[in-house]
Amino acid sequence: MSDRVALETEPAENATVAGLLARVGQRVRQAREQRNISRRVLSESSGVSPRYLAQLESGAGNISIGLLCKVADALDLRIEWLVGEEDPWTSEALHMAEMYRQAEGPVQAQVRELLLEAAPGGRRAQRICLVGLRGAGKSTLGRLAGAALDVPFVELNREIAEVGGMPVGEIMALYGQEGYRKLEADALDRVIATHDQVILAVGGGIVAEPGTYNRLLAHFNTIWLKAAPEEHMARVRAQGDERPMAGQPEAMAQLKSILQAREALYERAHALLDTSGATLEETLERLLALIAQEHFLG
Repeated sequence: MSDRVALETEPAENATVAGLLARVGQRVRQAREQRNISRRVLSESSGVSPRYLAQLESGAGNISIGLLCKVADALDLRIEWLVGEEDPWTSEALHMAEMYRQAEGPVQAQVRELLLEAAPGGRRAQRICLVGLRGAGKSTLGRLAGAALDVPFVELNREIAEVGGMPVGEIMALYGQEGYRKLEADALDRVIATHDQVILAVGGGIVAEPGTYNRLLAHFNTIWLKAAPEEHMARVRAQGDERPMAGQPEAMAQLKSILQAREALYERAHALLDTSGATLEETLERLLALIAQEHFLG
């Protein structure tokens, strides 16, 4: 019985080996021709004899792995390109992998950053950040969502005050916008380092700082809380903050201008929640549904 099984499986195994050898030979020949390399030059570069190369390209060469590695190195290819079932010249994934391998270090770093940012369960997983203008409801909704989901809620301005050792208003008065932005970046790094799971509310202007905003996008699932300018203004005033209107007859026009200028930046967020015309309870319900739908907490 065992002899018969062996006889039946031998043809299949032989066909598999023959197919592999033919595939490797075809790809070696194709790569050599694309690079305009003669078989003699390839032989000198790889240390594999011309006779062996001829057998390899014809599909008749039972070449060792060691020699095949030398051929792949001489052709500047990964050995997987020669033996894999996918055709490297038609597979977009393999083509992109080869482009990455040959790219300069800074380009590879940018690619890794983008892939890590988009990867499910990547470094953004378990962290949520609410962005938007003042009056969007970031602090109120963030606190309520954190309580509902049993996730820590953090306001970045509080972290900035702690890092700076004084209230944000005093930081602005003493160090100006530049000093504040530096502390803002430091505070963000601290949140990233200390919270694997968090809901964060940030100041509306953080999106105008490219380095800080890119870091935010890379490490947090960001949600833009969008509202009409009139609602932004009304909510801020309802909180007892008259600064937006004090001595500012053109405050609404300025608010609209700021919103327009930052809109493209806010649109880089991973999700959008329009809070216009909705009650706090309705908005919270929609926010929790959005977080669940997008799997922002895993």
